Amino acid sequence: MDFRLTEEQQLWRDTLHTFMEREVGREYIRKHDESREFPDEAYQKIADRGWLGLLIPEEQGGLDADPVMYAIFCEAMAKFSLDFAACVMTSMFTATNIANHGTAEQREQYLPGFLAGRTKFSVSITEPGAGSDAAAVQTRAVLDNDHWVLNGNKVFCSGAHLPDTVITVLARTSPERHRGLSLILVPNTAPGVDIRKLNTIVRRSLGTTEIFFTDVHVPAGNLIGEVNNGWGYIGEHLEYERLSLAASYVGNARTALDDTVTYTRNRTQFGRPLSSFQVLKHRMAENECEVEAARLLVYNAATKMARGERALKEVSMAKVFAADVAFRTSFNGMQALGGYAQLPEFDMERYFREAKHAMVGGGASEIQRSIIAKEMGL
Repeated sequence: MDFRLTEEQQLWRDTLHTFMEREVGREYIRKHDESREFPDEAYQKIADRGWLGLLIPEEQGGLDADPVMYAIFCEAMAKFSLDFAACVMTSMFTATNIANHGTAEQREQYLPGFLAGRTKFSVSITEPGAGSDAAAVQTRAVLDNDHWVLNGNKVFCSGAHLPDTVITVLARTSPERHRGLSLILVPNTAPGVDIRKLNTIVRRSLGTTEIFFTDVHVPAGNLIGEVNNGWGYIGEHLEYERLSLAASYVGNARTALDDTVTYTRNRTQFGRPLSSFQVLKHRMAENECEVEAARLLVYNAATKMARGERALKEVSMAKVFAADVAFRTSFNGMQALGGYAQLPEFDMERYFREAKHAMVGGGASEIQRSIIAKEMGL
């Protein structure tokens, strides 16, 4: 059992962190968080380096990286913001649905533009009455000759409003609960698609939306894979999504803790640095233990996935624990920075806001614990 990164993995990690520090940086991310604008320039830099294709097979123009290399990528992308990481990852793991289950025509139509940074993807699962109970989806798709006709209402669809975005819609195509769901590709400019951006406290750069589908017609060829098999495809999607989220939580928690350490070393009160006070020392020491423990859970899950094994329990364990760690670490940072934590230029308030969302996005922590319990046979 060797917990060290290989030479190739370490070089990859170093490359990514250097990119985040020199090519992106704190100020750029802070600016886009405050303006609620998508980080187009940074996203294009990532596309130009070929990194959007990490999960895409080589024969389809991608890099075909294993889940460990992908986890290293996600951890680095979240160095300064979970939202920035989501701007990159949302399209990436959604594109895998097309790469793994799409037709040759779909791959030819969508993947080159995605890899070049022109086409983006969003996934639309959640509805007002179907959040944690995703199988309760009521948005319907009915086949009418050579077109699917969609009607329904989706909510919290991240990035669905962005230009040149294709939405992967989980829609009901038969009455069966799980075996009645399908994935259908819907361009966000299709007639009958009404997208309204939501004013949330997080996902400011990526943005999240509510969508109304009213007699939306898309070609029958926009179905991904087999009809009524969408639940299975979404299961694969969620495993990668939860791995990417857990890795990003670790990456951002690491920065939140490092920022706290730096601040407490440099801030003097009562004639000595804040870092010399035992209560703060112990909090930071505890967070150090937690961040490293969360990282081990992430890479344990990634390693199992890389072996081709089922890792549902492991990704859920990594996600729920890493989300809690990100929240506790940023909360302690808020306490240590005091009044300065309220200012955007100190970044901690962004870490705190985004860490709270980590307990809900991509599957609430309560659902992750239920999955873990079920996998335990409880």
